[in-house]
Amino acid sequence: MAGHIQDRWFKTVTGRDGKPVKVKTDRFGTGLRYRARYVGPDGAEKSKSFRDKELRLARQWLAQIEADMSRGQYVDPRTARTTFRQYADRWVSTHTGEINSREAAERRLRLHAYPHIGSRPLGSFKPEHIRAWIADLEASVPAESHRRIIVGTVSAALSAAVDDGLLTKNPCRARTVQLPKPGKPRVVPWTATQVFGVRASLPRRFQAAVDVGAGCGMRQGEIFGLAVEELDHEGGWLAVGHQLKRIRGKYVFALPKGGKIRDVPLPKAVASALRDHSKEFEPIDVTLPWRTPDGPLVTKQLLFSGPEGRHVRVSNFNDHHWKPALAAAGIIPAREAGGRYASAPEHGMHALRHFYASVLLDAGENIRALSQYLGHSDPGFTLRTYTHLMPSSEGRTRRAIDSMFENGQLAD
Repeated sequence: MAGHIQDRWFKTVTGRDGKPVKVKTDRFGTGLRYRARYVGPDGAEKSKSFRDKELRLARQWLAQIEADMSRGQYVDPRTARTTFRQYADRWVSTHTGEINSREAAERRLRLHAYPHIGSRPLGSFKPEHIRAWIADLEASVPAESHRRIIVGTVSAALSAAVDDGLLTKNPCRARTVQLPKPGKPRVVPWTATQVFGVRASLPRRFQAAVDVGAGCGMRQGEIFGLAVEELDHEGGWLAVGHQLKRIRGKYVFALPKGGKIRDVPLPKAVASALRDHSKEFEPIDVTLPWRTPDGPLVTKQLLFSGPEGRHVRVSNFNDHHWKPALAAAGIIPAREAGGRYASAPEHGMHALRHFYASVLLDAGENIRALSQYLGHSDPGFTLRTYTHLMPSSEGRTRRAIDSMFENGQLAD
């Protein structure tokens, strides 16, 4: 046995004849009668109380404790009473990585997990609770890809609870739990006509941003954080060493996504567009905290600025400049009087990166180089995202054979 069971209604004393005798205690007939006690792996005594006539249950409970210890699956009953929200809050606060990633995880848990499973003790989780929660998510989160991210965050927190000894198994990984499918649609890159149509519809101070996005494959934060010192006109390179980022409503300078500092070829056409842009809109010195709102101040000489002479405020740019340009180019519907533009997540500035990738792949650039230029941490991700845009082998075969016929190499 992992411990012993104390009967609190009786105690053993030495009788007049020197033999042990059971006598009633002051607690006889009141309260919980049996207390099952054992010493846990941490050396501390643990216990659980049972009512009268539950001696068999107390013995079964101790037997289960002993079995769990022998299998290495023991979980302290007290810590198992920790609710999912109590543990997940601690998990998020100590989560490593970018602060934006932590905030996104906290937001997903707060909005979509805590209202359903936040108050459930960790030790009580079963796959059925996860199945019911995922079913409820379908009503509030229509996009399956978004539901998958939410469930993934919960699963990561529960896996950490397993590692910390608060759970024996992650219920999200049970065979009967059907995770939402990725459901990621194929990337459909813009045409050159669409790219230049959007460019022409933007205010002049933002037109060169399209050149950088479509010609260097940079993300929006990297474009609006682009500094003068990162341009190597003579060598034909552009260094992507940081980005402009918004954290808790405040802007900061931070490393590019995933910390992927990289060098990207700077085409002559883009370099020329940036020179012309700098002549018309002089670069400005911007001082912002590094990485977090309370980080050390860093000054960069930015190429792009807002009309008020400060750094570009991305939300303002998206609503008041980018979407009107999309509508003017016929990519999204025009806004109704007094209304808002339709949501178009697939037509954000990220569409310029997809266009860049499609152009390079069509020109025969290899996946590893494209992955490096885009700042992806894994070339496999680049391949999975853009494989359908790669020239097909049958297309290359047709062109090769046609070329040979045209050159008369197969003539009689």
